[in-house]
Amino acid sequence: MAHPPPDIEPVIVQRDITEDQLQAYLASPELAVDTETLGLQHLRDRLCCIQLCDRGGRATLVQTPRDQVMGSLPPEQRAPRLKRLLEEPRVLKVLHFARFDVAAVRHYLGIRMAPLYCTRTVSKLVRTYTERHGLKDVALELLDIELDKVTRHTDWSSPHLTPEQVRYAISDVTFLLRLKDRLDDMLDREGRRALAEECFKVIPTMAALDLLGYEALFEH
Repeated sequence: MAHPPPDIEPVIVQRDITEDQLQAYLASPELAVDTETLGLQHLRDRLCCIQLCDRGGRATLVQTPRDQVMGSLPPEQRAPRLKRLLEEPRVLKVLHFARFDVAAVRHYLGIRMAPLYCTRTVSKLVRTYTERHGLKDVALELLDIELDKVTRHTDWSSPHLTPEQVRYAISDVTFLLRLKDRLDDMLDREGRRALAEECFKVIPTMAALDLLGYEALFEH
């Protein structure tokens, strides 16, 4: 019988992580990352939250108010500690559909997130027996975790998130590193780890193309 994601209470901070959080996360070789935005169009629908969780279950939800991500400061100066963390080459950032999140933090916070691991990309490389690569489907099959996606379509720009929103936002990152472990086993089994690594390197370029409005650039 499927079970819910780990029940982890995140620390909620405004605008940026603290120095203590930065140092703690820098000691982690891997970090699960997710974002919430007002919608799916980056230039219209601003970044509202960034969620983080490490192997030890240290979870943080960073709220980014409108005056921060659309203010007069250059994007690179809007969240300096978060930028330091998400650009740290010794910390692998693990995301599901990294292309979207990479574009969001690049546009609104000037963060060029790297190095990357995308669980959706790996799912498509190794779970070729299905077309269902959403996080809900992958988590259910590989970890027997059932996600509740009802809260996804709510107002993430609110300064006062509901308990349901907080629980939903942090749930995805609480098991993402475990999901990576399962997908790594499948990559090794099928001999596709090197191919996955090459795919991860392309993601920032694809995100940059998304921000510039290019669609199907490599199609005939």
